[in-house]
Amino acid sequence: MRKTLLCFVLLTIFSLKSQAQVKGDARIHVLGSYGLEYNDFGIGGGVEYFFTDRFALMPSFFKVYPEVGNLSNFSFDLRYYVTEGPSQLYFMAGYSQNFQNTAPGQAGTRENFVGANAGIGAFVGLTDWVGLSTEFRVQTQYPQEAGFRIGFAFSL
Repeated sequence: MRKTLLCFVLLTIFSLKSQAQVKGDARIHVLGSYGLEYNDFGIGGGVEYFFTDRFALMPSFFKVYPEVGNLSNFSFDLRYYVTEGPSQLYFMAGYSQNFQNTAPGQAGTRENFVGANAGIGAFVGLTDWVGLSTEFRVQTQYPQEAGFRIGFAFSL
């Protein structure tokens, strides 16, 4: 009974939250990714924080599943929201780092690649506390891949 009551209270609080992107707002993103060149899928997430109106910082981490080895990506992006309302368009640029191991279990096979990324994305509010998050991004570090990210964003 306590868990049900707690869930009801949390859902009520989240449903009262608006979808505006103003200073102090935050969202948790749960996303899937798909690279266009190597056709690699990945899953990950991040936290978006609006440090001023229309500008947000979003650190994110993704685990990518290539055909051989292990690959993960850390990004720290600056987002500028062009539009407001239920459908919000943004431009993004930021720091990106790939961690790759082409032969797991063997010594000397780990590599780090540092670069930048840029892209465009959209947040489409589905309810007051959840929305659809989409993004197209290009990364400059190896493997220099363009790709899509799509998933859900939950307002805090």
